Amino acid sequence: MATPITPVDDSTQVSNKDKILITTVIIILLIVAAFAVIGFLFLKQGPDTIQGMGDATEIRISGKLPGRVVDIYVEEGTHVKAGDTLVKIHSSLAEAKLDQAKAMETVASATSAKVDAGTRIQIINAAKDLWTQAQAATNITRKTYERVNNLYAKGVVSAQKRDEAKAAYDAAVAGEHAAKSQYELAKSGAQQEDKEAAGAMVTVAKSGVKEVDALLEDQYLLAPCDGVITVIYPNVSELVATGAPIMQLQKDDHWAVFNVRETMLKDITLGSTLRVRIPALDTTTTVKVFYIKDLGTYANWQATKSTGDFDARTFQIKARPEKPISNFRPGMSVIFEGVDKK
Repeated sequence: MATPITPVDDSTQVSNKDKILITTVIIILLIVAAFAVIGFLFLKQGPDTIQGMGDATEIRISGKLPGRVVDIYVEEGTHVKAGDTLVKIHSSLAEAKLDQAKAMETVASATSAKVDAGTRIQIINAAKDLWTQAQAATNITRKTYERVNNLYAKGVVSAQKRDEAKAAYDAAVAGEHAAKSQYELAKSGAQQEDKEAAGAMVTVAKSGVKEVDALLEDQYLLAPCDGVITVIYPNVSELVATGAPIMQLQKDDHWAVFNVRETMLKDITLGSTLRVRIPALDTTTTVKVFYIKDLGTYANWQATKSTGDFDARTFQIKARPEKPISNFRPGMSVIFEGVDKK
């Protein structure tokens, strides 16, 4: 006789699996909680990492001369010295203005020289001859008047004749005075006011030449300081306007900049020496603080507690390396490690 098969209760098997799963989850949670408690009790929070970056002064090279770029003597990345020629700009309009200004200077100088030289010698001699003639006429009419006057006194001639002789003599005297004045005017030359006006015109003309020369000085733009060319804006043959940036020069004056809470300023002052690390160069060095300034209320560190704490304002600090750092470039990360107390 066959043995009967006892049916298995599936609900009992499912219940056992759930119990095992729940038990496992609870154990895992307890382990995680235990580690969290241990970490909270025994682990201490490390100090805040203050990370800054390298920076440098950027100078835009531009000029007063509008024109066309003829030559660019440098490339991006070229290291230049103060006074090196960077670019040449040509302006036909400015050169035409220079020619015009020089022509005006020539005209003004010639006019001034003419005024200073006075009246031509031929005119002076002619005026002198007229004065001499007037003197001779005066002598003749005087003698004639004297004779007629003597004859009139003797009753030989009439009063009409004497008056005519007197009028002729007076006219000759007046003509002599006029001739003498013309001679003295020709001999003295131009008036002082005319000379001053001519001199002023020369000064104006020379100023015009200097103005255009100053403008043309910017046809060759020079490096104002040592540094590296970082950006060149126009290409050769392009037009540039007055004051338009031609290229950008990065000065050889690097520093590190940090943003820190105001609570750190009790140890950091102007002139303080800071220890920093530059990860990209794998080096540690010291820098000296030369700039401290707050960044305004928009950069506050907000308090984490509703009471017993305060908002800390952010300050920007700039510090320059005490010794040159090879290959240190703007944009590199700089890690603050502490204040050098020595």
